[in-house]
Amino acid sequence: MTASRVLVRLDPDLWFFAAPQRRVEQFALPYDGTATLGHLAESLGVPLTEVGPLLVDGVPATPAQQPRPGATIEIGPVSRPQPGPSRFVLDVHLGKLARRLRLLGVDTAYRNDAADDELIAQAEREQRVLLTQDRGLLRRRALWAGGYVRGADPARQLADVIERFAPPLAPWTRCTSCNGPLDAVRKQDVLDEIESGTRRNYDEYARCRDCAQVYWRGAHARRINAIIRAARLAHPGVSP
Repeated sequence: MTASRVLVRLDPDLWFFAAPQRRVEQFALPYDGTATLGHLAESLGVPLTEVGPLLVDGVPATPAQQPRPGATIEIGPVSRPQPGPSRFVLDVHLGKLARRLRLLGVDTAYRNDAADDELIAQAEREQRVLLTQDRGLLRRRALWAGGYVRGADPARQLADVIERFAPPLAPWTRCTSCNGPLDAVRKQDVLDEIESGTRRNYDEYARCRDCAQVYWRGAHARRINAIIRAARLAHPGVSP
């Protein structure tokens, strides 16, 4: 190893972020002695939000540290479950995931027209973790806290978020449309807002405190209960 390089060992859990030629046990990387470990990780395509333990020649290090040329650098993934807030804001491409999180009672902010700057500002203002599959968004210096969502389908994405952040689950307590809390209401108080078939078949109702939408556990309840069971199986340690 020459003095103008470092040896990098990227954990296999992070390989999908890296270019194909970097998806190996270890590789040499040109290094001039000025870049921090955080910058080196990002140059490989790994957002800092996804970086966990860092070692330089076997010694724990921080993202702000500048290793010496010739050093061996080990980059690990974040620990799971990851300590931190259990409140989220999702980017515009994760609408189906937002709905599923709300079904589980997880505090989830989402708008399908939110700009990147708005998402970053909301994350900081409301102390939420920004969830996205946009690596560029996760690299924004103004981002307070963020996480990359793995998976192409909503079921896999939900399992990933539950496993990583282990948020408390409270199914049937949030509005899937606006994220507002649901309050139980008497059937007679919503008779004018529901169809006759619904009135005949269901007796338990709830109303969103924010947008006033009425909910009941209808024919879709079986599918929703399956989502809830799958989420709990993904991480048994989460609250019921």
